[in-house]
Amino acid sequence: MDLRSLAMIISLFQMKQIELISFDAEGTVVTPDFSQAIWHEAIPALYAQKNGLDLALAKSRIREEYDTIGDQRLEWYDIEYWFNYLGLGSSEPVIESCLSKIAYYPEVTEVLASLAREYRLIVASGTPTELLSFLLRDIEPYFVRVFSSVSHYEQLKSPNFYLKICEEMGVKPGQVIHVGDNWQFDFLNARQAGITAFYIDRLGRNHQESLSDLTQLKSLLIPPI
Repeated sequence: MDLRSLAMIISLFQMKQIELISFDAEGTVVTPDFSQAIWHEAIPALYAQKNGLDLALAKSRIREEYDTIGDQRLEWYDIEYWFNYLGLGSSEPVIESCLSKIAYYPEVTEVLASLAREYRLIVASGTPTELLSFLLRDIEPYFVRVFSSVSHYEQLKSPNFYLKICEEMGVKPGQVIHVGDNWQFDFLNARQAGITAFYIDRLGRNHQESLSDLTQLKSLLIPPI
């Protein structure tokens, strides 16, 4: 983010009364390691075992199945759908086997602790609640509410999803900041709802109005004395 953009954003925050800060989960506060382990390692391994396939072939077939559904459909996010569809039995053993992969980005705990003293914090995620409960287990106390678009509203992270959150939290969209790592679901759709949104660009893709990490968000909202 260049200095001119930063100055404009600081001015924006000074003009608005921000009451609520919303965070996406995976890719924003939680690393993708847990999801990677489930969707691209454990599930293909179980599929290979049950169908007598080479692991590389199983990974290729599972990837094709994911791509056929695509991330614009609810089924793509539903672990129970996939276990039923692929005939893999219960998802619980696989989830438990991957719990050690849950990790948070280095700055997350300190940033959340600081912001929670000044603002109400929530999670607004497309991850189903049965996985969110594990992903957020060590940082959930910082959040006053956790929302899953898939589990709570049976929809993707549409502008309507963000408006419903605002209604439930008793705030206007202009009083909310949302930050996430998906350009469509976290940035464009939140902005369409009237929310001040930031794209977190941890890989340095240089999107406009992006943050490289959450420390920049803290710097904008809690300037040094």
